[in-house]
Amino acid sequence: MTRIDHLDGPERLEARNLVKDYRLRRGVTFTTLNAVKDVSFTLEPGRTVALVGESGSGKSTIARMLAKLETPTSGSVLLDGRPTAGRGAGLARYRRQVQMVFQDPFASLNPFHTILHHVERPVRVHHPALSAAEARDRAHELLERVRLSPAETFADRRPHELSGGQRQRVAIARALAPGARFIVADEPVSMLDVSIRLGVLNLLAELQRESQLGVLYITHDLATARHFSDEILVMHRGEIVERGPSDEVILHPQHEYTTTLLDAAADPERLGVLRDEVRNGG
Repeated sequence: MTRIDHLDGPERLEARNLVKDYRLRRGVTFTTLNAVKDVSFTLEPGRTVALVGESGSGKSTIARMLAKLETPTSGSVLLDGRPTAGRGAGLARYRRQVQMVFQDPFASLNPFHTILHHVERPVRVHHPALSAAEARDRAHELLERVRLSPAETFADRRPHELSGGQRQRVAIARALAPGARFIVADEPVSMLDVSIRLGVLNLLAELQRESQLGVLYITHDLATARHFSDEILVMHRGEIVERGPSDEVILHPQHEYTTTLLDAAADPERLGVLRDEVRNGG
């Protein structure tokens, strides 16, 4: 097995006072949309933080800022206590360690390339010292790690030949390929059939434990947030309105918006017990 070492240092990914404003045109005038308002939190290795909120709350905007796909209006993103570069070698180092798994596995993979290409290319880009054979072996190893086994069976296929769950496993393998220490998972199972969501979430949890990954799990599902995360941040209209250990936030919500999310859960069978515990004082 080819070893890809991580950088040394005090390991954490920190969002510090992030603000994101968009200037929108309405007819002949302009207005400002405050998508994210002064958001701060820290990701640490071996821990999962769930960012929970309804559509339009600003969750995906935060994900894109952490992935360096959006530039904050103000505030900063720090890796191991240091500000991150916006271009060049510094940005490449950052992206080697912070990767994103997108919501839609149907759109995030290029339909013209093989599965092997999707996983092998980031290995070769971020670790050019590896030989072609070593990069290929690394890609096969990653496919095996995400339970696409035997890897040779999937390597030469194209995305349209895989199921939605298998495509998302490829996306996870691609995120791990550079040697990432932090994964930003933006609603990674919302586009998948209900029957296969749990398998993908269990895979992420296993990989997190095995590799001591720091994971930001973005979701609107409080049940999976409680089960798969150590800490929950509740986001509403661009702000973090509540945060704390997962059980504490779910069983003893302090903000009325958190209670509203519990009451509005789409699956009463899963969250009905939680609501009863909340109303009865836990």
